[in-house]
Amino acid sequence: MRSLLAVLCVAALPATAQSPFPVDIGGPYTLTDQHGQERSEADPDGRAQLVFFGYANCLNICSAALPLMAQVVDALSEDGLQITPVMITVAPDQDRVETMGAPLADIHEDFIGLTGDADALQLAYDAFKVEVEPLFEDPEYGWIYSHGSFIHLLDGNGELLTLLPPILDVDKTAAIARDYLGADS
Repeated sequence: MRSLLAVLCVAALPATAQSPFPVDIGGPYTLTDQHGQERSEADPDGRAQLVFFGYANCLNICSAALPLMAQVVDALSEDGLQITPVMITVAPDQDRVETMGAPLADIHEDFIGLTGDADALQLAYDAFKVEVEPLFEDPEYGWIYSHGSFIHLLDGNGELLTLLPPILDVDKTAAIARDYLGADS
C-alpha cells in the first residue's frame, strides 16, 4: 500500500488539460447500485457527489468516513446544496446488491452503494487511483481490507473537484465542499 508521502508526492504532478484537480484522478465506470440499477460516475440527477471506496460492514476508517459523508450531506442540504453520498465497494463478496442497501440506509437514506464484477470495479479503482488489498478474514465480519481512505468530491458530471480526508470534522469538510460547489450547485 502506498504511504501518505507517496500520495502527497503524486499530488505534485502537473494537472491534465481536462481536470481542475492537479492529478488525473477519476473517470468513467459503470457499476450496479443497491437497487439493481446501473450507475456511472455522473449523477443521474446532476447532483454533486461524495464518493468513498470502502465497504458497508467495515469497522475501521469506513465507520468514520461514511457517517461523516452523511453529516456533510445534511449540512450542505441546509444551505440548499444537493449532494449524493456514494460508496463504491472494495468488498464485492460482502457488499452485494441484496446486502449493502440496509447498512447504508442506516447511515443516510440517500446513500448509494455501488458494486459490480471484478473488472468493472477494477476500472473504477484504477480511475480513482484506489488500491485494495485483502488483509485477513475475520470470522464474524468476513474479509478485512486495506483500501484508500479519501472522500472524493465530484461534480454532477462525475469530474473530481477535490479529495477530502475523513479526519476532518463535519464543519470543515462541509466548508471545503461548499467552496467548491458554490450556492448554485
